[in-house]
Amino acid sequence: MPRIVVDLSHQRLALERDGARLEYPVSTARNGAGERSGSGCTPRGLHQVRARIGDHCPLGTVFVGRRPTGEIYTPELGARHPDRDWILTRILWLSGLEPGRNRLGAVDTMRRYIYIHGCPDELPMGVPLSHGCIRMRNRDLVELFDRTPAGTRVLVVE
Repeated sequence: MPRIVVDLSHQRLALERDGARLEYPVSTARNGAGERSGSGCTPRGLHQVRARIGDHCPLGTVFVGRRPTGEIYTPELGARHPDRDWILTRILWLSGLEPGRNRLGAVDTMRRYIYIHGCPDELPMGVPLSHGCIRMRNRDLVELFDRTPAGTRVLVVE
């Protein structure tokens, strides 16, 4: 089974599988690390991929409420909706595995809707800018998604 490690301090995600390691730049929460609901922070600790959403959707597919809207992101669409938090291409929905830290109650990662997801390619990577999720470039996300089954462990560290 593969394993993902997200390093918040370096804004990198590593996929470890069969002795190989692939690394990608990411953008995590502008508000830093934290587990509380409503904090806008990226939760730390051990998680798993609970759901994989968007398999075979075109690059740039726009999701709202984990459902494709029928739109494909373009910079023009982005300009028409400047305040939208774009969730694009694929979603790996995370669920915490540590009760009291990132699972259950006011710290439940899944109930906070924390994902690894695509974002507009013009947004910078390597800089914390998200509302709590782990953002990736769309092509990188497709590569990761295709190698990441449900149940994959995801460790988020500072």
